Amino acid sequence: MKLISFDAFRTLGLPVATSLKPEHMNNHIDQLLACDGVLFPQYWQLNPLVYGLKRKVFPSLATYHIGHDKVEMTRCFQMVASAHVPWTEIAANTDYEAERLWNLMPIPFVAKIPRSSMGEGVFLIEQLSQWREYCRKSPVLYVQEYLPIDRDLRIVWVGKQVVGGYWRIQAEQGFYNNLARGGHAEQGIMPEAALELVARLATALEINHGGFDIAMVAGHPYVLEFNRIFGNQGIPELQQKVDAAIVEYLGSSWIDHDPQDPSSPKPNGGPGYLRAV
Repeated sequence: MKLISFDAFRTLGLPVATSLKPEHMNNHIDQLLACDGVLFPQYWQLNPLVYGLKRKVFPSLATYHIGHDKVEMTRCFQMVASAHVPWTEIAANTDYEAERLWNLMPIPFVAKIPRSSMGEGVFLIEQLSQWREYCRKSPVLYVQEYLPIDRDLRIVWVGKQVVGGYWRIQAEQGFYNNLARGGHAEQGIMPEAALELVARLATALEINHGGFDIAMVAGHPYVLEFNRIFGNQGIPELQQKVDAAIVEYLGSSWIDHDPQDPSSPKPNGGPGYLRAV
């Protein structure tokens, strides 16, 4: 199988890819046309690769499109599992809507900038000055009820399965559980209800690579968001499990196998089944 990666760091542990720089994509059209699929292109590369060159991409288009924007992500979650989405209001950033939401939401509440990561665009709103500052920053008003938690779960989904996860314990300054904002990781038992929710969401939405953030409140799981590109620094050897799951998934889903032809590649691969270009 001939695979090309546009993220050398993320595919470092995969014995399956030739790496190219995204900005050099147009210089390698023949090579792209000859490959069986592309790994981890940047978002701006999707249209030319998928619609222009008709290439398969990993992660899936759904993973890219849904994971690109918290507003679109939340709307998809609401369609699939509304009982597991915190109370959320999304509105245009106008003076009228800003005042309406300020009067509507119980304080404290959470406000998010739709395209952000690592907790950088998430704010705990406790007073009017904080709300006004947020309104000056965000193109859309996205507010969510505050959940009374001091930790959440990061559950990693690859292909069609959960491959690992851990608890993210709140930072000393409070509110943020993100490791990038001072939180820390702890291994522990992951509630079955949380695992079932991730499987339900990922399967229904055709997400095949994501780190799902799940909050548990009185035994009930709530999905906060998922990240298409996620860090695995919290737990040793998690990245190796992710790499193995990617290889297994691509081997079973990107290979045409004729069960009547014993010489055709087997979906579950084997030694040397996936090989570099």
